[in-house]
Amino acid sequence: MEMDFNLIISAVVLTGVVALLIGLLLGIAGKFFAVEVDEKEVAVRNELPGNNCGGCGFPGCDGLAHAIACGQAPVNGCPVGGEPVAEKIAAIMGVDAGASEKMVAFVRCGGTCDKAGVKSNYYGVNDCAMAMTVPGQGSKTCNYGCMGFGTCVKACPFDAIHVVNGVAVVDREACKACGKCVAACPKNLIELIPYKAPYFVGCQSKDKGKDVRFACDAGCIGCGLCMKNCEAGAIKVEGNLATIDPSLCTGCGTCFEKCPTKAIKKIG
Repeated sequence: MEMDFNLIISAVVLTGVVALLIGLLLGIAGKFFAVEVDEKEVAVRNELPGNNCGGCGFPGCDGLAHAIACGQAPVNGCPVGGEPVAEKIAAIMGVDAGASEKMVAFVRCGGTCDKAGVKSNYYGVNDCAMAMTVPGQGSKTCNYGCMGFGTCVKACPFDAIHVVNGVAVVDREACKACGKCVAACPKNLIELIPYKAPYFVGCQSKDKGKDVRFACDAGCIGCGLCMKNCEAGAIKVEGNLATIDPSLCTGCGTCFEKCPTKAIKKIG
């Protein structure tokens, strides 16, 4: 029994010594391999909203904070935080926040159920990306327009876009311009435009006028009336499709009034 007790004591002592050595080695390794933390990066990260939406082009808020601290991204790089966050980060970095324009997603389609023609009945999965793989790509006659299956809705982390009457519609106040819906739309119908833009063309069909009229009552027919009547020179028609340069648009509304199909939308 005495021998067994001595063995137990020896084992306990040995275990303690080994544990102590391991602790010392871990402590030394921790100091040797420690990663120096940039205080500015931590401060910047604390100001970011934490949505991790990726709209900034970096892998989440941590990635953006690191990029800003390293000078690889602008202080106003967070589309969700906007100007208020940009100003706080600029103060941390000791630079000017710079001018930043609020952006918002816009769906370039006016082909609602009462405007767009129907060529077939679609019975597949209610997902635009899936419908693109099927001959016909949905039920609408227009091959350029919104299919209305809500892939963009699923992609939006802010519940800012919904399908209404067959077309995706953006809630301008809820939209944070993260770009998730832009990336999700398989027809590239959604783009980020200035929040203050008063008018925009709600169509992206480049078919000839007669074909557009057959497919949708709200499509751009490329007639050029908007361009001819725009005194600011903000509109051009290329490939049978009108586009508006928001930096030149004065918001007079003449294009909106002259458009025979109302493909030009009043949004501002």
